[in-house]
Amino acid sequence: MLDFGTYLLYRAGSAVVSVIPLRLLFRLGELLGLAAWIVLPRYRRLARENLGIAFGHEQTAAELRRLARRHFRRLGANLLSSVKLGTMPLEKVEACVSLENAELVHNELRAGRPLVFALSHLGSWELFAQVFSRHFGYVRNSTVYQALGNRYIDEDVRKKRARAGVELFDRKQGFQKAIELLRSGGVLGILSDQHAGDHGLWTPFFGRLASTTPLPGLLAKRTGAGVISAAIYTAGPARWRMVFTPRFDTADDSIQTITAKANDVIAAQIRSAPEDWFWVHNRWKTPKPDFLLTDYKRGIHLPPGAQLQPFRILIRGTNWLGDSVISADAVRAIKRGRPDSHVTVAAPAKIASIWKLVPEVDEVLRLPGGGSLGAVVRRFRSEPRFDVAILFPNSLRTALEVWLAGVPRRVGYAGHHRRWLLNQIVPEPAVPHPIEHQMHRYLQFARYLGTSADPEVVAPVRPARPLRRIGLCPGAEYGSAKRWLPERFAEVAASVASERPVDWILFGTTADAEIGKIIADHLGDRCVNRIGQTTLDELIMELRECALLLTNDTGTMHLATLLGVPVVAVFGSTEHRLTGPLGCGNHVIRRHVECSPCFLRECPIDFRCMHAVSSEEVTAAVLTALGSNGGSVADNSVASLAHSA
Repeated sequence: MLDFGTYLLYRAGSAVVSVIPLRLLFRLGELLGLAAWIVLPRYRRLARENLGIAFGHEQTAAELRRLARRHFRRLGANLLSSVKLGTMPLEKVEACVSLENAELVHNELRAGRPLVFALSHLGSWELFAQVFSRHFGYVRNSTVYQALGNRYIDEDVRKKRARAGVELFDRKQGFQKAIELLRSGGVLGILSDQHAGDHGLWTPFFGRLASTTPLPGLLAKRTGAGVISAAIYTAGPARWRMVFTPRFDTADDSIQTITAKANDVIAAQIRSAPEDWFWVHNRWKTPKPDFLLTDYKRGIHLPPGAQLQPFRILIRGTNWLGDSVISADAVRAIKRGRPDSHVTVAAPAKIASIWKLVPEVDEVLRLPGGGSLGAVVRRFRSEPRFDVAILFPNSLRTALEVWLAGVPRRVGYAGHHRRWLLNQIVPEPAVPHPIEHQMHRYLQFARYLGTSADPEVVAPVRPARPLRRIGLCPGAEYGSAKRWLPERFAEVAASVASERPVDWILFGTTADAEIGKIIADHLGDRCVNRIGQTTLDELIMELRECALLLTNDTGTMHLATLLGVPVVAVFGSTEHRLTGPLGCGNHVIRRHVECSPCFLRECPIDFRCMHAVSSEEVTAAVLTALGSNGGSVADNSVASLAHSA
């Protein structure tokens, strides 16, 4: 009943429109369009965003606003006029439209070549069905049609489109009849400028990747038809021009090439009369969930020399050094997901430097430690508009940051009462058996967003000269349950120094000063104590010069793996299968006891897991790693020396 009631209102409106002179109706439509521009902020914003994509590098913001307003007026005039045109006698409709370059069509058809028309939503596009067959009716005319939601209105529109002899083919019923018509020498019109969803080919439109129907190219290659285009421009009040372009396909063109050419032709048509196009359609829609385009059936096609506008991805990095390194593979996978991606990582200033080590990151935003929510939001807003924000942390605050910054697509795991701030929830990965590394939780982002997410073995460039220095990181910010005994670290360092011509350099924070002093006093002049004295940039520079790092489960351990420095790591309360060092040739020493892993910061009993690790076995692991030049192996496994006590 609702559909029928809507249909009755539609017919009543059509009856009123039919008695108003067309020229007056055009002016009335301009006023209604202006009213729509005022009262429909959502569509006003969409039009301005689309115009910014197409012309933002050519026109100022004020010029784009004026163009959007003119577009609403023109759209209102053309839509209201289209209702009247559907009720007018065809000869009177024909008198409102002038044709240009019609001989291009006649020449092809008289030579016996069928034609596929790539049409667009320019001007009063419904005139195609009303006028075309009046001039080219000596061959069969047809169009591909997508049914409207209201079946009563749909039937009325179909009748109006068909009254001039145009055959209508419902898209849902397949294309066999359309193929037969083309093979008989007819013409077929296809509106080709709409977002084609999951079935489209991703190819540039105004330099921005857009899902585009490949149907003109598919039918042309299937039937041998030529591909041509036509546009209807508004020439004045209640007057229009139908302009034909030369045939733009060649015999050697692929379907992908024809599709890209159609976009170029339509873009050129729009440029000549931008206020005439349908800017309130989301042509560059960000698909959900797969906005990384690797897995799309028809994929991506970039014409030679194509210059793409960036698809700007903001990744809110984690707040911890180790987790940042663990998430680097996910960032790499996201970057690979589409050729136009521009990846910006936002991270606390104290750890932001590590993202400079990941070449897939295009830009790093340093967030001030302890900065207010408003300061972070202003920082995001000061950047060019982001298309997507991907949130690695699970906190409510990070979701608030990008929501308040106006990022249109916000992606993350649910939790911490933030589901309402996200519009794309990443499903929690199933609990794996056996245990998977924490890296896979971050890779789940890339998989869910539509790209392959296999971990990469990245081999950073290492100095060619022999390295005599070994790094030692005896602390752990998480808590004492992750710290091996400092006197045993000292014993290992002394034993290795007695067998190899090496020097030790101590790394850590000011909280590790007491531990560092114990080790430094034991080693004497064979040790440089840099604990509490390095910035992250200095730590990176000095760690690069190390042949090896001996460490607890720390952020510095993960940083070393990112730099390609082999690691010997002693694990206590944590689980190396979850957060162990990534990459090749690393050694983990861990004694599994009955309470392992407890994940506690402080041991409530006798610290048995760490006491069970002897200095002799750690010394042997360090010497083995040094003897094998970092323990380089062919796979991506961690050489684990974990034992049960």
